[in-house]
Amino acid sequence: MELAQARKARNTPRHGGRILADALVAQGIDHVFEVPGESFLDTLDGLYDQRERLKLVTCRFEAGAVNMADAYGKLTGRPAAAMVTRGPGACHGAIGVHVAYQDSTPMLLFVGQIPHGDTGRDAFQEVDYRQMFAPLAKWVTQIDHAKRIPEVVAHAVDVATSGRPGPVVIALSEEMQKDQVQVPDLPRARIGAAFPDPEMLLRMRAMLAKARKPVAIVGGSCWTAEGRAALHQFLRANNLPVTVGFRRQAHYDGTLDNFAGDLGVGSDPGLIGKIKHADLILAIGSRLGDAVTQGYTLLDMAGAVPIIQVLPDGAEIGRVFRTALGIVSDLNTFAIAAAGLEPVKIAWSKWTQELRSLREAQRAVPNYEGALNLGTVMRELEVLLTPDAIVTTDAGNFAGWATRFLNFSEAQRYIGPTNGAMGYSVPAAVGAKIVHPNRMVVSMVGDGGFMMTGQEVATAFHHGVAPIILVFNNQMYGTIRMHQERAYPWRVSGTALTNPDFAKLIEAFGGHGEVVAETEEFAPAFRRAVESGRPALIELRMNPDQISTRATIADLRAGKKPPKAAPKGKRAAAPSHRVPVSGKKRV
Repeated sequence: MELAQARKARNTPRHGGRILADALVAQGIDHVFEVPGESFLDTLDGLYDQRERLKLVTCRFEAGAVNMADAYGKLTGRPAAAMVTRGPGACHGAIGVHVAYQDSTPMLLFVGQIPHGDTGRDAFQEVDYRQMFAPLAKWVTQIDHAKRIPEVVAHAVDVATSGRPGPVVIALSEEMQKDQVQVPDLPRARIGAAFPDPEMLLRMRAMLAKARKPVAIVGGSCWTAEGRAALHQFLRANNLPVTVGFRRQAHYDGTLDNFAGDLGVGSDPGLIGKIKHADLILAIGSRLGDAVTQGYTLLDMAGAVPIIQVLPDGAEIGRVFRTALGIVSDLNTFAIAAAGLEPVKIAWSKWTQELRSLREAQRAVPNYEGALNLGTVMRELEVLLTPDAIVTTDAGNFAGWATRFLNFSEAQRYIGPTNGAMGYSVPAAVGAKIVHPNRMVVSMVGDGGFMMTGQEVATAFHHGVAPIILVFNNQMYGTIRMHQERAYPWRVSGTALTNPDFAKLIEAFGGHGEVVAETEEFAPAFRRAVESGRPALIELRMNPDQISTRATIADLRAGKKPPKAAPKGKRAAAPSHRVPVSGKKRV
């Protein structure tokens, strides 16, 4: 059938926009997230002809569109396409490319471009995308001739999904999309995954057999159900204590008795202290980056503690920390092979129990001051989530509440930006719900991040999906305020926020809005949000003083003198962090 269609295409002239749409279908792309622009009108026309096979998701902001495509890639392991217009559109979408690059997410971004005949004239919205996106993407190219479309799209998918996955950016010159040419579609390439060297697997097993305090760090992307099951089998058979990388919490079942917690921003200091005493690190999919290694301080760069690192791209192995053993392999293939190894004689059962006990101790909820205890809220949310729920997160201190108190089970997913990009969670949740309409999707976002891309709830209404959004409202850029109080206590500058009534905001769209200001209000409010069947938002009115799960602003200021009062009549107005206390449901 595919061959017959290709022969027909070879003999039927099509304009470049239709060729591009057909090329996406031929390469297995089934979702396109876009904000329309005049620079790719012909491509939009081509997508119309493929509307039964390509779901076109119209978004409200280019960063939102690209983040939705990133969420698709994280959840499926396959690339989606995002499309934005030239100049401003490309600039808005660039943050999503940076997210995908640092998170190793496969993705295609198509950018409309000026007519290639006008190149170099500083034409309207002209940008050289090869230069602009070079440090942000795996590959950047431009199509100036319609006959090259099938070739370039096929190669772009191969690049995005091979080795370390990542984003590919393709500029589409304007007149090329109008050209009528005859060219066949290209079939998808069937490429076998890189298999680990059997000798390296035996060496890994021998190193494990000699260890007394090993620690596994799980990260990476594009894990399949089969790969995850094999990974669990291997790690459990050897009773290895398992940690997960920054915002990779759902890579391993947190309910299992060998799960020790996460390594990233706001990690348990006790866990970090224990890892400094480990005698073997098994990094499976983790690049051992900045956040995971606590600013490159957790491990010795010269490899005093042996490191086994497993990655699909050999160029990434030992990039910062010298490895004792590097295994180049697709992560899922490695896990399946490792699960087939005979388990070693375990000499670290007590060590694993110690690390697990730290995780359990960390999840004990302190008696936080204020009417709303977010630790208790997270423990309640753990029970309320469905077994296959998807949780998206934004960047910010608020995210620490989930990672500290919530364990994700095997079929649940948790996705967020490892590069710390604000504004990710809401569009990611909308994209996730579009891809998996029958699964519960919950977005966690701070008040700052919601006001960056929260308008994408309109996309949820437009496409008939109903994510649930939890807005953590402390009326400030919390992470920056924390650092500000550490470096310049009492001198609040540039971090206070003024917010709308978030519950009323989603009600204006036609959604379900609630405000929660007391702990006991959360569970009933969440159930009502689920039962509403509409896009829902629950505003969590936090105690602004509780700047993180482990510190208050008062703690950070302790022992430090406040600044002298300004002369009378010249005192600057102090930022207000008054949070309304009403927690009643709005109907």
